[in-house]
Amino acid sequence: MLITDMKRVIEQVSRDKGIEFNVLVKALEEALRSAAKKKFGNKIDIEIQYNETTGELEVFQFKEVVEDVTDPAFQITMEEGRKLDPECELGDSLGTKMDTTTFGRIAAQSAKQVIIQKLKVAERNAVYTSFIERQGEIINGIVQRITRNEIIVNLGQSEAVLPKREQIPGETYRRGDRIRAYIVKVMEESRGPQIVLSRTHPAFLINLFKTEVPEISEGIVKIIGAAREAGSRGKIAVTSTDPDIDPIGACVGIKGNRVQSVVQELKGEKIDIIAWHADPAKFVCNALAPAQVSRVIIDEVSHSMEVVVPDDAQSIAIGKGGQNVRLASKLAGWHIDVKSVTDYENSIKRGFDSLMEIPGINKTLADILFKEGFFSAEDLAKASVEEIVEMTRLSPEEASRLIEHAGTALPIDKEKNDGPETDISPHMDIDNNAALDGNDTDVKPENAAE
Repeated sequence: MLITDMKRVIEQVSRDKGIEFNVLVKALEEALRSAAKKKFGNKIDIEIQYNETTGELEVFQFKEVVEDVTDPAFQITMEEGRKLDPECELGDSLGTKMDTTTFGRIAAQSAKQVIIQKLKVAERNAVYTSFIERQGEIINGIVQRITRNEIIVNLGQSEAVLPKREQIPGETYRRGDRIRAYIVKVMEESRGPQIVLSRTHPAFLINLFKTEVPEISEGIVKIIGAAREAGSRGKIAVTSTDPDIDPIGACVGIKGNRVQSVVQELKGEKIDIIAWHADPAKFVCNALAPAQVSRVIIDEVSHSMEVVVPDDAQSIAIGKGGQNVRLASKLAGWHIDVKSVTDYENSIKRGFDSLMEIPGINKTLADILFKEGFFSAEDLAKASVEEIVEMTRLSPEEASRLIEHAGTALPIDKEKNDGPETDISPHMDIDNNAALDGNDTDVKPENAAE
């Protein structure tokens, strides 16, 4: 036989390489077919079967039953055919078992090459299948080598790449160090599966909490989202399906042991645990903690919020280099503009004054326009005649003149108010009524833990 004790060999390779048994059998069948054709030519009609009883691959050659044999390699007489099958007829194709040792050294070498190639392909496919199912999970590995742009990580079955951009700034590794990372992407390439890891992805932070907080795996506490500036600060939003379970307390743990385990893995990255709220304005207030928020004005059209905070809390709300408001914006999914109470009141006053400067507008009319969401001459210049008629009961001609005067006054208004933070933000013209609880009311954020 070309290969002895086939079943034992296949099972061992299957275990060692993580390749399915049937995939290996098919690879060997193709190798034997290639060997037979190498020896006897492409015209040979063969069938290869795996015998589960003997654990061997059996090769059968099929020959046509003819009256006069002209090609013994592919034909047999009726007399020979009747020995194999007493009921055979002319034209039937009968199979005879071949001795694979007759294939010769060259054929055996050809079979070996096919087997090696098929094993490589099967191994790559097995690795790809294994890791594509684990995409989105955390994995442990060993640092194998380090280059300028990436770290090569040994995962046992395969290697993975941790690109420079996916490494936490300031982290250093040496060959042989253990490393945990998040599987961002698994790509199938000609040279084998390409596994890309990350330690900066927000999902890495989420998955770390999943491993540390049993209530998350049990479905009691849910992580709604996360935002990070890796190595510096991260925020996660959590909620609880059980009113008796505090989601923030569950993530913090006794004496902060759970959150500290995450912080240590992230090399000291500060973590804010935020209470999620269905009301986006209240959620934004929570996300801006520890800053207290006085007022929120929402613009649904531009998906933005203007957040007003006490003067002494503005720097806290914005954070160093704008980090706090930037992370809160990513976490909530809204554009956030932070203003101090003084700046907000001044901008409101300037906007109201610009309305009063328009010819034909008195204080009563300015109050009506302001209440309806037209906070400045610029807002009025963008209005339609129908809108003004409906809310003020002016005639179309009068409304048209107001809008025209507002447009004329606009350049003068801008020139008068030239300077930093002088104009009211565009999103303020939608709606004063869109603030929390339908009014410009005070907003109190829920507790957040760090």
